[in-house]
Formats: sequence, C-alpha cells, structure tokens
Amino acid sequence: MRTADDYYAQLCALLPPGPAWEREFNPGIDEILQAAAQELAREDLRAEALLAESEPATVRELVPDWERVMNLPDPCMGESPTFQDRQLAVRRRLLEVGGQTPAYLVELAFSLGYRQARVIEHRAPRFGRSRMGSAHFGTWSAQFMWTLQTGPRLAQGSRFGFSHWAQTFGGASNGALECLVSRATPAHTVETINYG
Repeated sequence: MRTADDYYAQLCALLPPGPAWEREFNPGIDEILQAAAQELAREDLRAEALLAESEPATVRELVPDWERVMNLPDPCMGESPTFQDRQLAVRRRLLEVGGQTPAYLVELAFSLGYRQARVIEHRAPRFGRSRMGSAHFGTWSAQFMWTLQTGPRLAQGSRFGFSHWAQTFGGASNGALECLVSRATPAHTVETINYG
C-alpha cells in the first residue's frame, strides 16, 4: 500500500516538462499535487479494506450485505445476535461444508464454546458387535439414538471486566446449540444433549 508521500513523489515525477508545470512559475501546483496524493492514498487504503471485506475471515463493514446474500441472520442464533456471532455465521455459511457425522456435531459444539464435547452413539444388539455376558448393549431402538455430552462451556466473547455496558455475557445460549444440532442431525435419529 502506498502512502501520500509515495503518491506525491510519483505525481511529481509524472509532471510533463515545461514552464506551466514548474513550481517557480506556478506555486499552486505543489498544493494540488499534495491534495491529489492524499486522495490517492486514501483510495488505496479503501481498496485494501475492500479486499479485506471480500474475505470472510476479515469481513466487518459488509456483514449486512453478506447476510442479505446468504439468507442470514440464522434463526438459531436468536432475535438479536451479537456482531461477533453475525461475523461467525457469515464465515460458517460461506466456508462450512456441513455433515451429519459425530465429528461434525462435535465441531458445532466446539464452535459455541464447548471445548470438551463428545458424541456417544448408543448401540443396538447386532450379531458380531455384541458379546455374550455384556449387559450394556441397548435395545433395537437405540441404533438411532445418540447423546452429545458438551462438558463445561468455556467463557468466550463477553466476560466481566472485558465487555462494554449492556453487552450480554456468555455469547450464544444453549438454545443455539440445540437448534444447530437438531438441524444438522439425520432425520431418522433421536439426539439428546447432556450439558456439563
């Protein structure tokens, strides 16, 4: 990115030869070149900011436009999500592939601050998977059941002493996790969330 001094030096070098452009005969030309250099440096700064806005990891100013294109804000994030949650939703909608695997569901919980989340899949009795004498192999309906154990939720986003007035503490509520998980799970399964 070029500064105003860089543009000023470039504009001075690009002046055509002749008495009309010499500073001795036209002292106002220097002020015009400095003003033009300031404007070109400002445009260069805005062009760099536009490049940052085109990347979902660094978007700030264009979050409302990204939301309009991507059909956001996500209803799972509640009525009035924080700006950080809106940025995260834009990044996720653009980059996330999705899935219905236990690893994907753990990743959803991980993104909402549950760093120790794990999925427990309940087993149904099947030949070759069950052992004689094993008393904890579930029922036939258990083959479509699983439990997401979240573990404790780590503080993320707003915390006491680091937030501004009227900002909610704790980021996304448990309802956001339940909504995201129920939307991502296969239709034939029954999910249970066990909060730590």
